[in-house]
Amino acid sequence: MKLLIVFIGLLGFLWDPTSADTNINVSNDNDSNGGSQTVSINNDHNVANVDNNNGWERSWNSIWDYNSGFAATRIFSKKTCIVHRLNKDVVPGLQELERMSKQKANVHTGPSPKSLQYEIEPEAIDNLAQFGTPIENMCKGLRTYKAQEVQGQGFFFFSGSCFDVNVLWVLNISLCGETTDV
Repeated sequence: MKLLIVFIGLLGFLWDPTSADTNINVSNDNDSNGGSQTVSINNDHNVANVDNNNGWERSWNSIWDYNSGFAATRIFSKKTCIVHRLNKDVVPGLQELERMSKQKANVHTGPSPKSLQYEIEPEAIDNLAQFGTPIENMCKGLRTYKAQEVQGQGFFFFSGSCFDVNVLWVLNISLCGETTDV
């Protein structure tokens, strides 16, 4: 009888929506570029992971760490990570991102996406721990650069190359500047 009570109590804990397993995975076909995008949200750690698979040249993985206030994008073709601050005025919160992820049908027909532009600093970063464990783990062993958000009309005259990170057709992030391939 005691074993049955323990088993029922354990089942109740596992079925509780506030328990440790609050990750979601949603795939969205990115038909405009022929690839796919997966969003994983871990509410317990306040982290979102966006994985964009679109061939070697345009595939990337991004982590948004709401605890540290930083995001990082790993660009597979360049074997590089770019770290920047999360602009919480533009980047959706975890609950909003989860809601948008679940609206995978026709999500790209909604309002125009918001845009952020970042300029990559020329010096590589050595200390990844300052950006939090999720970013440190993703970027470990890769040349990593920090990027600063650029606002205003001066950015529109930037003549360098940019790598575009488009998340769920609701947020466009441009990472602009040169990195040194490893």
